[in-house]
Amino acid sequence: MNEGIRPINNVVDVTNYILLYFGQPMHAFDLDTFEGTDIRVREARAGEKLVTLDGEERDLETNDLVITVADKPVALAGVMGGQATEISEKSSRVVLEAAVFNGKSIRKTSGRLNLRSESSSRFEKGINVATVNEALDAAASMIAELAGATVRKGIVSAGELDTSDVEVSSTLADVNRVLGTELSYADVEDVFRRLGFGLSGNADSFTVSVPRRRWDITIEADLFEEIARIYGYDRLPTSLPKDDGTAGELTATQKLRRQVRTIAEGAGLTEIITYALTTPEKAVEFTAQPSNLTELMWPMTVDRSVLRQNMISGILDTVAYNVARKNKNLALYEIGKVFEQTGNPKEELPNEINSFAFALTGLVAEKDFQTAAVPVDFFYAKGILEALFTRLGLEVTYTATSEIASLHPGRTAMISLGDQVLGFLGQVHPVTAKAYDIPETYVAELNLSAIETALQPATPFVEITKFPAVSRDVALLLKAEVTHQEVVDAIQAAGVKRLTDIKLFDVFSGEKLGFGMKSMAYSLTFQNPEDSLTDEEVARYMEKIQASLEEKVNAEVR
Repeated sequence: MNEGIRPINNVVDVTNYILLYFGQPMHAFDLDTFEGTDIRVREARAGEKLVTLDGEERDLETNDLVITVADKPVALAGVMGGQATEISEKSSRVVLEAAVFNGKSIRKTSGRLNLRSESSSRFEKGINVATVNEALDAAASMIAELAGATVRKGIVSAGELDTSDVEVSSTLADVNRVLGTELSYADVEDVFRRLGFGLSGNADSFTVSVPRRRWDITIEADLFEEIARIYGYDRLPTSLPKDDGTAGELTATQKLRRQVRTIAEGAGLTEIITYALTTPEKAVEFTAQPSNLTELMWPMTVDRSVLRQNMISGILDTVAYNVARKNKNLALYEIGKVFEQTGNPKEELPNEINSFAFALTGLVAEKDFQTAAVPVDFFYAKGILEALFTRLGLEVTYTATSEIASLHPGRTAMISLGDQVLGFLGQVHPVTAKAYDIPETYVAELNLSAIETALQPATPFVEITKFPAVSRDVALLLKAEVTHQEVVDAIQAAGVKRLTDIKLFDVFSGEKLGFGMKSMAYSLTFQNPEDSLTDEEVARYMEKIQASLEEKVNAEVR
């Protein structure tokens, strides 16, 4: 009982004692309950069942190992015996079973059935294969002594085990190099003598014969650890790091992450960290082009069973948690990794992609006696991204899309840099928002690995011009389907070298303009860094821009 194992009867108690003394799991069967004499170990068949000692009926699978009598399962090998063959006060003939089972197989079976036992724990961690018969003899001797039993001659065995010592080689120079010591060969001899290990060779090269009871020692590094442990960690020399190394410096990835974090927090966002593992459905929920799922073989729970391919679903879980607790004005972001698997998940590792994602919901500004409440909208979220790209020196384009089913089809845009898609921005689809139990929420996710590749070297300092800029406003009558990006492209197509800024400041539509028409007003800024612009020059620029607008988007200047 001091070891946490309750006493049952003298036979079972002996097997438990042997388990603690030798570390060898053992099971005792009542021979009179056997339906035959053919005892075998095999893999279970689909549909087979077994009632274990705890009274639970277990559904067996083909990877489970079972001990059978007359081809019927009587025990889960290495995990727990069966109730039908357990030792009771009526037992008069006992069969003792001791074995070495595959630890991985035992762990999978005990994990799947949620059935942890002292035996399964030993097999998972490893046992001394050299003392199986010794443990079996000791158990039989104790039962004979304590229960007055008669031990039958012989042992029935199946399979073979290599019980010879494991040989591991090293050199004295390697020992001293790794440990930073100046040990002699005599010191090494003394260490392994105290451990009971065999040693042959000399300082130039020696071989250690490791008994099977130390199955944790298989490589040269294990020998170094044993030498250090016996010699004494407190006796190992200490030294300060040398100062002739290179100066520490942030990597390009670290620099970009810091820049993004600074901009996000400057915009009022709060950083969170979510799980990289999620459900199979959420893993691909906000992904335009889902790849193969990378699943854990034995997850703790199905909610954490698959590597994510987006970070939005995890952030929305956090949004839902806060909203349920009356915290409704949220601006959250995360910098982490998503995992793209284009090959076979069972043979290849996924590609890790650095990503940045955020979610906004609630109000930007609370209502007060002077102003109305300002809710989060698409353009507020877009403004955060524009501030980020401006700081990074990247010019991106936004293209309306309906490819991502979990986002609102009329309020979603793909973000592109040239021909490469960097991410997306949009409102969570009302159906998806209802499933998460969250209010109207806007999200965005960017591929930081692609952004890092696209970053240009820092631009050299350019002296601020002392010549003034000139602004001109222009109002355009356009068809309702013409987008802001198309107008900007048309203005830039005019090829005006001195045009430095284009700003949309008004959009209007109504009956006065006619059906299917709208008005868009722009402020255009011109500047010559080497001279002051004249009215005539600006007028020529405006004429070129007007001609391009009329040609490209059929605009009418109002």
